Amino acid sequence: MEKVRDLFDLSKDNIQIKESKVHGIVLNGATEVAISNSAEALQSLSSGIANRAVGETQMNMSSSRSHCLYIFTVHQDLTKDKRTKFGKLILVDLAGSEKVEKTGAEGKILEEAKTINQSLTALGKVINAMTSSTPGKPTHIPYRDSKLTRILQDALGGCSQTALLCCCSPSPSNSSESLSTLRFGARAKHVKASVHVSCKEDLDNTKDATVYTYVDESRERILAKLRERMTADDVQLLEKLFVLEGIFFDPNSIDEIEATYEDVTSRTISSLHKAVEELSTGVEKMKRENVALKASLKVSEEFYQHQLERRSFCFIL
Repeated sequence: MEKVRDLFDLSKDNIQIKESKVHGIVLNGATEVAISNSAEALQSLSSGIANRAVGETQMNMSSSRSHCLYIFTVHQDLTKDKRTKFGKLILVDLAGSEKVEKTGAEGKILEEAKTINQSLTALGKVINAMTSSTPGKPTHIPYRDSKLTRILQDALGGCSQTALLCCCSPSPSNSSESLSTLRFGARAKHVKASVHVSCKEDLDNTKDATVYTYVDESRERILAKLRERMTADDVQLLEKLFVLEGIFFDPNSIDEIEATYEDVTSRTISSLHKAVEELSTGVEKMKRENVALKASLKVSEEFYQHQLERRSFCFIL
């Protein structure tokens, strides 16, 4: 199962992905480090990379066992017209797609390879959906199929400029992987993005009564469409989940709404599974302690019985 881990604080091993109307996709609770120059940026980057998961395979002594993202959030105050420009720079190092027969991966490394390949497949599906859409016809982009594509949603389909570097092997034995990588890069070249400057003033201007009225009307249209597909209880539960997650959707994006419902539900199930695992671990520990106590009690009883027999023997003599 995919997890987002904070490389600046390893105790945060399951960061939740949220969506903000102001800042887009955000990692809730992730460590933020203030930097003022390039040296500090490189230092923080190095400290994070040092905690990145790596492992040994037959093809690489220090193979990356995860994707790595380094996110810069930049703010610029414009004193002349009292506005604030803001933006994000996301540096991404994707782990390479692996063939098990070549790497000889087993156990934990094999499971990591499966997760890596699944997320890369999801990224390929997103690129395919973005480049195969018909003009004037809305197309569902499956950002929620993977946490990787969910985090990169703003970079891939938002107001962003994106550069992609494809790494290929010169070895003939890796020709199929190199060809697949180049084909992926060729598809990505056809993605078109609409870029504009984001300013705080522009966002503040949207917070008027007409917008709130539109939000309320859109919410009702969303719920009406959902009632056509789902039971009343499911719609009510979904509405509560929207409130908890702070999510707002286009009324026409029913597929994305259902995907969100599945995403939130899967996270809830994952949390329950984790709680069950912790309880199971606690029960097993108590069982082991119980066995040890019984063994200790048995030894004590045997020793006590031996002492009684010894005293009785001495008394008879």
